[in-house]
Amino acid sequence: MIEQDSVKLLRECDAGVKMGVSSIDEVIGAAKARGMRDALVKCREEHQALGQEIRERLERFHDQGKDPSPVATTMSRLKTEAKLLLHESDASIARLMVDGCEMGVQSLDRYLEQYKAADERSKDIAKRLIGQEKQLADELRAFL
Repeated sequence: MIEQDSVKLLRECDAGVKMGVSSIDEVIGAAKARGMRDALVKCREEHQALGQEIRERLERFHDQGKDPSPVATTMSRLKTEAKLLLHESDASIARLMVDGCEMGVQSLDRYLEQYKAADERSKDIAKRLIGQEKQLADELRAFL
């Protein structure tokens, strides 16, 4: 049960990291404020490093990881494109990213609860990802 829950939790973290990096990549080119770009770059780098750790951990379990849902990815991209097309501003970017971070945190909290038997290292990874998401949201709120 521990290994099974650990793998499931890590898969969800893997999908979350990929979704986060993809979302950052979608908006970073439109960000005008240097502070916003810096926060996005920092978070992307932290997500990429954590993603590497997740993939290494999953390899130990002989698992390939998980990509974000194609539906969720498409919906996120369409929402981002529509919002930026209507009003490309740092405030719009901040709102999109804060909303995404909050949804990610809620999902990860739910997965931590669902996969209680996961090993402590896997839970720690999920908690660090939650911390990264919360940190980005806090930093971007200044641009709302």
